[in-house]
Amino acid sequence: MLPIRDHNPSGRTPYVTYALIIVNVVIFCAFNLSLGESRALNVFFTEWGMIPAFITDGERLYTLVSSQFLHGGIMHIGGNMLFLWIFGDNMEDEMGHFGFLGFYLLSGVFASLAQWIVEPSSLIPTIGASGAIAGVMGGYLLLFPKAKVDILLILIIFFKIFPVPAWIMLGLWFVLQVGNGVATDPDLGGVAYWAHAGGFVVGLILTIPVFIREGGFAFWRTNDFHPPHPEAQYKFSRSSIPKVRRK
Repeated sequence: MLPIRDHNPSGRTPYVTYALIIVNVVIFCAFNLSLGESRALNVFFTEWGMIPAFITDGERLYTLVSSQFLHGGIMHIGGNMLFLWIFGDNMEDEMGHFGFLGFYLLSGVFASLAQWIVEPSSLIPTIGASGAIAGVMGGYLLLFPKAKVDILLILIIFFKIFPVPAWIMLGLWFVLQVGNGVATDPDLGGVAYWAHAGGFVVGLILTIPVFIREGGFAFWRTNDFHPPHPEAQYKFSRSSIPKVRRK
């Protein structure tokens, strides 16, 4: 179940969202593609990724930020940037450019700390923008619970795109992160599920001041939990190839 777009247009150009995507892609191309699967890439991740054991010792605190711009592969960065592109513009629209940048980075920091709490002695580097983007998703859920999100449902050979309310897609995503976090042994490495879950919760909490500024529960009631503007409408353009009837 992959989100591909939302129906929630933003009122301003999301320069920070675009900049974050560009920076992440440039760093990925500069290091991952050039170093490949070499030992040098592992050394790079060890130096700039967040290693819980070092945070426990009060060392390399800069990695709480630097780790947010590192990714392990094409699918890793591709998925993260897709989620940022879908949900980031609306959060930036509500928070302003600089406010959103601070919110994004702070969500990423607390997401890494959530993973650190679970495994404070781990020597496995944690990398990726997932925690920060999870914060964006948590804030989006608070502000726009019924915004329509188009998802691509893939069931073996069956493909279908259809819209669902944001609270279903984001709520299910959060439940999966918590469930996988409980079921996964953190010492084995892999996906940092608790960073995802922690970032989501922190992002929701950090968005509360914006929610209150917009009117709080009255904001929800006035708009029936939808965004306070007309939703974007999408349709596939008709083919210019004429139809030929069978004889």
